Amino acid sequence: MEDVLGYKGKSVVVTGAASGMGQAAAQILVDLGARVTALDINPTTVDVDRALTIDLRDRANIETVAASIDGPVDGLFSCAGLPGPPFSEWDTILVNFVGARHLAEQLVPKMADGSSISVISSSAAIGWQDHIKVITELLETDGFDAAVEWLTANEKKWSWSGYAYSKYIIDAWVGWWYPELGRKGIRINAINPGPTETAMMPAFQDLMGKETVDQAIGPVGRYSTPEEQAWPLVCLGSPRLSYVGGEVLWTDGGWNGAMTMGRHEAKWADTAAGEMSKNG
Repeated sequence: MEDVLGYKGKSVVVTGAASGMGQAAAQILVDLGARVTALDINPTTVDVDRALTIDLRDRANIETVAASIDGPVDGLFSCAGLPGPPFSEWDTILVNFVGARHLAEQLVPKMADGSSISVISSSAAIGWQDHIKVITELLETDGFDAAVEWLTANEKKWSWSGYAYSKYIIDAWVGWWYPELGRKGIRINAINPGPTETAMMPAFQDLMGKETVDQAIGPVGRYSTPEEQAWPLVCLGSPRLSYVGGEVLWTDGGWNGAMTMGRHEAKWADTAAGEMSKNG
């Protein structure tokens, strides 16, 4: 079968296309014959059809960029993200969720039946189900400014880690939004990567310590490459997966499964869960 994933000639948008998983996803999509619009605050080296500068902390900029993208948009790959320190917790949650959601909402009117949204979350989202009530309050906000107002009013609930909390929200968001999107024929899914060799990794290791980060390596026994995360993301967005929606795929080398069955030591996860319980 030619064009197995069905991307040839499709128009897709990739955020975070200048580095890491976003860059890898953009390259794969170009190689598969898609027409790629790359969005990033930095320039991308991928030979895409169009590259635009975007700042996901800036509502007006998001709206200007979205308005400049012609439809139909067959796929959005939301790969942009910040790791937390050295970036502020505020900037991190704005980029990772608030701005990402606002861009997606701006593009949905240009997306037809059969299109998809694919989002990068993280294995750091483990345990988000314990905080559905609070997370739902944020998901119920309408638009960028309302989300900012909620985050400002509830800062103590999330500011202990803008990175981790943004990933809890993303995992919840795909299930929250899909019932609405599904009625329009649009799918949304996410991946939860484990430790991956990207430009963000040194920041994670400096913040948490390499030994702690390494405890999140699954039975596969190593970090993944950006391409090993980009391929599952691209597959989720493919029209061949038309019956998969509102799902989170763990792309973590088996870590979550081993954790669930008590066959992996991850003391940091217990510590993080306890910290989250105190704050939210």
